[in-house]
Amino acid sequence: MSLVISVSGSSGEDRKLTDEILLLAEQVGKAVAARNMVLLTGGKGGIMRAACKGAKENGGATIGILPFSKDEANEYVDIVLPTNMGYARNRLVVSMADAVIAISGRWGTLNEISEALMQRKPLVLIKGSGGVVDKLIDGEFLSENDCYVGVTSKAYTAVSQSLSLIKKKEENQRLI
Repeated sequence: MSLVISVSGSSGEDRKLTDEILLLAEQVGKAVAARNMVLLTGGKGGIMRAACKGAKENGGATIGILPFSKDEANEYVDIVLPTNMGYARNRLVVSMADAVIAISGRWGTLNEISEALMQRKPLVLIKGSGGVVDKLIDGEFLSENDCYVGVTSKAYTAVSQSLSLIKKKEENQRLI
């Protein structure tokens, strides 16, 4: 069974998104597909669209969990799951994934990061991507008790760290 990696980040409405940040998200999507994993996002624009685009360009499969309707999905989503749950769907975006990679972001991304921490999901924050991600990293909000959290500034390293954190969590669960 394929691993599922969720990419969380700003929607297309975030005016602070730059071409460089979107390219970073696209590279994450490509890296997920290169490892034969499934990419899961909130299915909309911005970071979500860029990551889906990267995955599709590299032959990967994508899933989008939409706040309301199928009409919200970007053109690179293979499996569209409309929830009619609004931002409550963020919990699904995290719970259905084996790991979460966060890029830039605003309130919805912060919510997904919080969900990942509460669910003890492997989480990788991409430093230098702006938004709430950099504020969390720079603000020393994360503690040493967050043992399934990684920080990197590179797309391919984020995916590798996700896999390492998934393995670490599986090993820890076997010991219990």
